[in-house]
Amino acid sequence: MKRVITLLLVLTASFANSQAFKGKGDKKFQVGATMQEYGTGIAATIDFGAGENISYGFTTSYLLNTTTKAGTPKFVDKFDAKARFNANIGNVLNISDKLDIYPGLDLGLRNFGAHLGARYFFTEGFGIYTEAGIPLAKYDSNTIGYERFNNQFVFQIGASFNL
Repeated sequence: MKRVITLLLVLTASFANSQAFKGKGDKKFQVGATMQEYGTGIAATIDFGAGENISYGFTTSYLLNTTTKAGTPKFVDKFDAKARFNANIGNVLNISDKLDIYPGLDLGLRNFGAHLGARYFFTEGFGIYTEAGIPLAKYDSNTIGYERFNNQFVFQIGASFNL
């Protein structure tokens, strides 16, 4: 009986009509793991559709596990917040309605950067995402110690939700 229910759930999920980005009025929330050279942590983003292929939003991250010889970092050293702007080009590339690819720019507490992400929705409300980001301009060009935490290449992976 468990196998029959599992099979029905899988088939229902695979035939569900989901769309990765709907345009103006669309809202996405994402939560996931963030990985970089000096630590791992959690990240959360929220995006709001402003047009057919444009969205804006906010992201925040916090490093839970840091590796450094400089001692124990403070909360402010491990925390980052950014405003972001995305060009949602999944429908332009015409790959799949379930897939959204979004290059974007972000302005944060520590730098001005760029990111490239993708999200794939299995159902109307649930999907997965991955995102990679790099700093383009650091507020301090001589980053040392804890300042390097949020001024380097970062990779994220996690769950995406329609709101």
